[in-house]
Amino acid sequence: MASIFSVSVREYVKDYIRQNGLLTLSVLAVITGCVLGFTLRDLDLSTQAKIYFSFPGELLMRILKMLILPLITSSLMSGLSSMESKACCRMGVLTVTYYLWTTFVAVVVGIILVLIIKPGYGTHAEGSRLGGGQVITSADALLDLVRNMIPSNLIEATFQQYKTDIIPIMKTPVNTGRPNFVYLMPDEENPKGRTVLLELTPPPDIEYKTRPSSSQQMNVLGIVIFSATMGLLLGKMGERGVPLVNVCQCINECVMKIINAAVWYFPFGIIFLVAGKILDMSDPSTLGKKLGWYGVTVMAGLFVHGLILLPFFYFILTWKNPFTYIRGLLQAMVIALATSSSSATLPITMKCLLENCRVDRQIARFVLPVGATINMDGTALYEAVAAIFIAQVNDYELDFGQLVTISITATAASIGAAGIPQAGLVTMVIVLSSVGLPADDITLIVAIDWILDRFRTMINVLGDALAAGIIGHLCRKDFPPDRTSVSHIMEMDGNHGFESHKTYTNKTKLKPAARDDTLMCKDTKRSLCARN
Repeated sequence: MASIFSVSVREYVKDYIRQNGLLTLSVLAVITGCVLGFTLRDLDLSTQAKIYFSFPGELLMRILKMLILPLITSSLMSGLSSMESKACCRMGVLTVTYYLWTTFVAVVVGIILVLIIKPGYGTHAEGSRLGGGQVITSADALLDLVRNMIPSNLIEATFQQYKTDIIPIMKTPVNTGRPNFVYLMPDEENPKGRTVLLELTPPPDIEYKTRPSSSQQMNVLGIVIFSATMGLLLGKMGERGVPLVNVCQCINECVMKIINAAVWYFPFGIIFLVAGKILDMSDPSTLGKKLGWYGVTVMAGLFVHGLILLPFFYFILTWKNPFTYIRGLLQAMVIALATSSSSATLPITMKCLLENCRVDRQIARFVLPVGATINMDGTALYEAVAAIFIAQVNDYELDFGQLVTISITATAASIGAAGIPQAGLVTMVIVLSSVGLPADDITLIVAIDWILDRFRTMINVLGDALAAGIIGHLCRKDFPPDRTSVSHIMEMDGNHGFESHKTYTNKTKLKPAARDDTLMCKDTKRSLCARN
């Protein structure tokens, strides 16, 4: 009896490690990183020592960023090329509509909470600003968004974004040469209060001009639009587009295999990534006193939107348990918390959807890259809260029309926020300028932004993944499981963590067929030719 019990316990432990081993290690890595970071703060490490300490975490970010470009391009091009035009159009409209709706709801939630909690009253702005200086206007920021949608150089778009810079130009003041008489009151240096002749020089006039520039960030929006266009056109080319589609499918498979191999390094890298960020904090106690209620407001909004509203939308539209679905996404959410980048988390989110949530491969290939680019629910909520918080700090009363302006502008600005750490600070200028708030007051919230950025990235990733499940349910008739085109069911091997692929066709009545790249190419070719 004891031997049977021990065998059952051993099997349970093995099954748990196989299914949740990486998730458990990732959660423990975050906790270990926090403890290690706060412990090492007492040592007062030098800047160079902090850089060396954070090196394993830097490698983690480099691995994830390395996979963004091939994953986005191969997923969109191969996914859209094998879809029917009608199904693709319907899925695209549903996806964009759902993303815009949830983003607007997130903004409304943020506005309601910040008006109720009022975190800005009682907070003083003196001494918080870093200095003046002209910042980019909202019009220039919106134009930059449109420019990045259509990159002039596709190769450059893989590592640079277009950005407008503001350059101050000082004009030489005109000296009239006429003296000014100033009457001085008696004091120690001038006891008789004699009139002193002064020649006053007016301060120089400063004009600001714009010039084109670039930032060292991948233009994800431009790459997504180009890849989606290429995928749609490849599908219409029929047999001529088959070779390139096969290349994209092979690249996508290779990227997923790289992810499965690299995923075991993530817990180790997370420890140093989180600890390194904690070491860079200036003074946590002072930070909590100044911006505590602001942080509470943002966190409350993220909690309401991410754990109440988004699961509610999923339940209403699919009639399925959202928390069972979310349980399969925990690995991606932990990585989002550690990296603070929805684009860098994209490979892990794709892996979780295909393996744990069983989302259709074509749905995931389209919905996730688009969502990682334009669906920023957490960022939109944060921008609305931050704008009203800054208005409250400056005792600036906002009327209903201005609140509506903030809600619309924050929704639009979040679309242009790149999926990189602290990208919301850049688009925050658009929201502040729309209601006449000083843009340099962004520095009031910079100190706490790196913490909040991690949690809003989790909500962004969660929103993308739930959207994939919803779109997959709504479009299930367009993508039946027994369709003629090949569908891959990816299963994790418990010993090595690599994927084992099984190819199914409707001719064999869902019996596994031998994995044959020639069969894949023929099925893809037949599917594309049928559309032509």
